[in-house]
Amino acid sequence: MFVLAYLLGSIPSGVWIGKSFFHIDIRKHGSGNIGTTNTFRVLGPFAGTVVMIMDISKGALATLLPVFFNNQTINPLFFGLAAIIGHTFSIFDRFKGGKAVATSAGMLFAYRPDFFFLAFAIWIGLIFLTSIVSVASIIGFIAITIAVYFTHDMLLFLFAIVLTCFIIYRHRQNIARLFRGKENMVHFGLGYWLTNKK
Repeated sequence: MFVLAYLLGSIPSGVWIGKSFFHIDIRKHGSGNIGTTNTFRVLGPFAGTVVMIMDISKGALATLLPVFFNNQTINPLFFGLAAIIGHTFSIFDRFKGGKAVATSAGMLFAYRPDFFFLAFAIWIGLIFLTSIVSVASIIGFIAITIAVYFTHDMLLFLFAIVLTCFIIYRHRQNIARLFRGKENMVHFGLGYWLTNKK
């Protein structure tokens, strides 16, 4: 199940969608990342949405493997983590990969759907407020980690801390661009409007 979870996570959705339907390798365009944001930027909103759903599904399906195999001796979060590792260090992409935001969200969707929808609402709200996906992702993870603490699910809280630190690390170049005022914006939202108004 761990191997299957890793292989599920390793599916490079953005690369496969780009090459199969657009004859474009998104790793050579935009930020070079294979995730949802760069797919939106390079291939458009429909392809970006498909990749986001696929990446969320990878994390969710991996987390649900113990249910499918009727073997729940190990907490399902560990299988979600295997998918996240696969997404970030994909065997199909020379052990490179995305930033694990959507796949982590998929793990949360399978384990605690209520927190998934809370996280999604925070993420969407922050994108419309800041127009910056990296800011929405980092703050969203921090907010959910704080919320999880009050559930007294210590294993989920530990996973949330680890993943938040990992997400911040994976976004270190985005953070550097933020401090330089060079971070990319989506073409909607308050932040984009205020920037263009100037």
